[in-house]
Amino acid sequence: MAESRPAKPDYYAIAWRMPLIVWQGLFFVGPLLFMLAMSFFLVKNYRMEAAFQFSNWSRMLSKGFFWDAYAYTLWLAVLATFITSIAAFPASYFLAFKASERLRRWAIFFLVIPFFTSYLVRVFAWQVILAQQGVVNAAISYLGLGPWQMLNTQFGTMVGYLVLCLPLAVILQTFSLANIDKRLVEAAHNLGCGRLRAVFTVVAPLAKTGLVVAAVFCFILSFGDFVSPYYLGGSKPPTLSIMIVDTSKSGQQWPRAAVVAIMMIATLLAVAFTAIGFAYRKRGK
Repeated sequence: MAESRPAKPDYYAIAWRMPLIVWQGLFFVGPLLFMLAMSFFLVKNYRMEAAFQFSNWSRMLSKGFFWDAYAYTLWLAVLATFITSIAAFPASYFLAFKASERLRRWAIFFLVIPFFTSYLVRVFAWQVILAQQGVVNAAISYLGLGPWQMLNTQFGTMVGYLVLCLPLAVILQTFSLANIDKRLVEAAHNLGCGRLRAVFTVVAPLAKTGLVVAAVFCFILSFGDFVSPYYLGGSKPPTLSIMIVDTSKSGQQWPRAAVVAIMMIATLLAVAFTAIGFAYRKRGK
């Protein structure tokens, strides 16, 4: 019986993968390892000194204000992901199944346009809209309502998250739904399946990967966002991103800020890997 020879490495495939590996190493893995090492440094006389002490970790993780900010940030991200996914689905369904190819292209074009403008500029525009004497309160005043406090509230933060995530969610969901074989939906209707039931039993399972990926992007963007909770939410209570800024400013405590950042990254990685694993898991397993 002939001995099996070890497979030769595919240098062509390795060559094509190297740019991505180098990029991730230089701009993600490298800085992440440096930040992890910095979390063990000490600050003395407003200067960081290399050390290997767990005092930063024990101090931050033992404080109630850290876990309050963690729970609040997680809650906002989950809520924003849920609202965005639900709000985006009807528009995505219409573009994928009802709209013409021309209308779909124009819709995707207009959904991409907001990304041409800085997210910070868009949030400043929403400050004018949601202000006490802003556009919304001016409009509802004609109905004898208001004025309502919308800035510096959780509602304002949620509006900012939707501004950030909703166009991207609609685009990703539309691409996923557009790849579904429409004959399967028609077959479900022929078998007596109603419109709503067909969405849950046929459309959603077939588009599960795209829907989950869109939700993951929403969660990642919302969980790590600084702009909306600061400028629209008033930074009270603070989220983890705001806590990083406040911690680094108080006595140049960059090591403690690194602890907060690492906890955020660990949460995002855990959520992303869990969600992607669920998205690509085959039915029946």
